[in-house]
Amino acid sequence: MPLRFWVNLIKNPHFVFDIQKPTKLEGCLSVVAQTLMDACSTQEHQLTKDSPSSKLLFAKDIYQYRDWVDRYYAEIRQMPPITDQDMNALLAEESRSHSRDRFHVFSALNELYKYLEQYKESLREELDMNQFAISQKLPQKFQDMLNTMECIGEHYSNGGSGTIGNFGHRVCRGRPREDRV
Repeated sequence: MPLRFWVNLIKNPHFVFDIQKPTKLEGCLSVVAQTLMDACSTQEHQLTKDSPSSKLLFAKDIYQYRDWVDRYYAEIRQMPPITDQDMNALLAEESRSHSRDRFHVFSALNELYKYLEQYKESLREELDMNQFAISQKLPQKFQDMLNTMECIGEHYSNGGSGTIGNFGHRVCRGRPREDRV
């Protein structure tokens, strides 16, 4: 997933920066993005004289880039795991630092839910097979969250205010919530 994020930003800098993306640069940015994808790939690509020039351009450097990627993930694996308490404290502090900003919680939750809904089966399978996730009870937490989100969607489909899948001021069981925090 991080790879898709970075490749998308490399190919579309106008998503982040207030700039025009000249047509001349599209090819260059695509080459850089392809090189990043090749560096993160675990498959060996057999280069031939018919290989795209974008792959041939960085062919001699790709092994060094792969070593960097491998070292990066090896260092991450060696880091101590963060506890739920530490993560909650970090997120609470981050939330407090933006408390003056007008943040639409339910809009953000709706966007996350759309993504989760699309990939929920593969996410569930991965969580069910991962021993660390099981030890942290993540499969059950994930299912509880999906149940809550589905309950909210049912609220709207059964005549609640707002549109289906678009969160408003009420949630399941009638507890009022504000749309802004």
